[in-house]
This record gives sequence, C-alpha cells and structure tokens, in this order.
Amino acid sequence: MAVPKKRRSKSKKRIHRACWKVKLPAMRPCPKCGILGISHRACTDCGTYKGRQVIAIKEKESKKEK
Repeated sequence: MAVPKKRRSKSKKRIHRACWKVKLPAMRPCPKCGILGISHRACTDCGTYKGRQVIAIKEKESKKEK
C-alpha cells in the first residue's frame, strides 16, 4: 500500500488545499423577469429560454387562498 515517506508541512498542505475552492457559476439576469440564473439554462422562475417558453411553471398558492 502507498505510504508517504515524509510528513507534509503545514505550508505545503495549505498550498495543496488552496486549489479545492469551489467557484460560483456564471450568473446572468433573465431577459424576461430579471432574476439571476445560470447561463445556458431555462429560467427557474418564469421557465423561458432564448425568448421561448420551455417549462410550464406552476404558481404557488398562498395560505390565505386555501
């Protein structure tokens, strides 16, 4: 089984872990409703993509209407 010959120093360990950062995806505003969303995906709020309706979004009922 592979075992490291020498202990990794604190600085080398921190340099190695510096590459693990998670980057946020590129966000852009929806041209129809203006809510931020991921590029090249249908809008999660209005369901449009490239000016066309691609997903039928159900509207949430408020508690007062029930």
